[in-house]
Amino acid sequence: MADRLPLDTEFLFRLTIEVGAPAPVGDAGDHELRIVPITGGRFEGPRLSGAILPGGADWLRVEPDGTARIDVRLTLQDASGALIYVQYQGVRTGPAAVLERLAKGEAVPASDYYFRAAMRFETAAPALRWLNRTIAIATGQRPPSGPCYDVYAVK
Repeated sequence: MADRLPLDTEFLFRLTIEVGAPAPVGDAGDHELRIVPITGGRFEGPRLSGAILPGGADWLRVEPDGTARIDVRLTLQDASGALIYVQYQGVRTGPAAVLERLAKGEAVPASDYYFRAAMRFETAAPALRWLNRTIAIATGQRPPSGPCYDVYAVK
């Protein structure tokens, strides 16, 4: 058997998202579908920073136990003006009482629930093309103001 290889990461940025009111699509059988518009936000880190442009969305699937399956597409604009397309999928889950508090918009410590995502990037900016070959993982939290992620490149 081959040796295990380490999983190294590098912090890229904190992504703080502003969202609008969810548009409930309804019961899709094994989940409820909601489309949550992204209205703006910021990202800040040692190598990248800028704004989240309005117009993205989260196609959020909420299962009967409260587990949320996140499916997000958004556009970042870095400080130089370059555009970066971001697509990520993830899961937010935890004890029923914690998920109920989150659903009510209450502040819940991030350590009380599991919120992770896998991200991909696309850009035409020559200085940022390294992102096109980068997979990132994110740890999330859901304060009342909107979702927030710490994003790490997997090296």
